[in-house]
Amino acid sequence: MTCPICKKPTAPSYRPFCSRRCADIDLGKWLTGSYAVPADSPDDFDDAARDLQDPPTKPH
Repeated sequence: MTCPICKKPTAPSYRPFCSRRCADIDLGKWLTGSYAVPADSPDDFDDAARDLQDPPTKPH
């Protein structure tokens, strides 16, 4: 198996990456929105937008 970031062989302690650096690069891509999971329908987007506008209330 090769590292998905740099294509070097993976290291057991960082699998599926070769190093902490590549693992951190991947995490950064997720946190900045560079990776995205495709939605099945426009309704998914509408539901997510509505949830952001009307966050759930905290239970008392």
